[in-house]
Amino acid sequence: MSASYSVKEIYIYPIKSLAGISCQNALAEEMGFENDRRWMLIDSENQFITQREHRILSQFYPQISDGKISIVFQEHKHEFSIKEHLDDPVKVNVWDDKSEVVEVNHSTSKWFSERLGFECKLVKIIKSGDRKHESSRLKEIFNVSLADGYPYLMIGSQSLDFLNEKLADKITILRFRPNILISSQTPHEEDDFTTFKIGEVEFKNVKPCGRCIMVNNDPENGKLKKEPLKTLSKYRVVDNSVLFGTNIVSLNSGVISVGDEIVFRNSIL
Repeated sequence: MSASYSVKEIYIYPIKSLAGISCQNALAEEMGFENDRRWMLIDSENQFITQREHRILSQFYPQISDGKISIVFQEHKHEFSIKEHLDDPVKVNVWDDKSEVVEVNHSTSKWFSERLGFECKLVKIIKSGDRKHESSRLKEIFNVSLADGYPYLMIGSQSLDFLNEKLADKITILRFRPNILISSQTPHEEDDFTTFKIGEVEFKNVKPCGRCIMVNNDPENGKLKKEPLKTLSKYRVVDNSVLFGTNIVSLNSGVISVGDEIVFRNSIL
């Protein structure tokens, strides 16, 4: 291909539905980037908790340093070791997928419960295979993390630019919580990518990503807006789903970095 595509930004979201972390490089694994959505909050009935019901989660900011994850929320801070967890398995569902997780520790669960005002636990998925997700489109089963569906979400820069041209109040890519933002040539062309390589890693496109009300939650302040779903619904609806970005899986492990070129095996189509 003559057009050049490269990685502009990389993000991980250690705890499902909390704020993300911008990275210069990341280790791609079968379940997603290292430390990406390996943790999530569950309520007293073991139901997973997201910004869909609790927009305040967007105001919890994680950082990773020296083998620990620290969380800052307003004037409060808490940290725990990446490796620590209790032994007793907990059975949960992430949408239709049965998953096995373990609680991190009681003090971390108590800290989140006090901040959120209801009983909850922070749990962790330990190993590949503890949650499997079946792709109805590809008829394949993937070992995935605690993400909604697939290990990686990729978005092209032109898709965001094209949307912002239609919005009175411009938004950033953070609304869509991608793992990989690439420089692209035309809006939504990433939907049609097939197999491609970034850095050391080969990726395969699974399907475009259907979006929910969460993209209307402004991560700057946790307030619900009418956009961008209102505008996207005018030109990005397919089979009753609003599409933005595409779900991909990695075919091997390795490091990708900001600035890496995207190399296509044959054609993107």
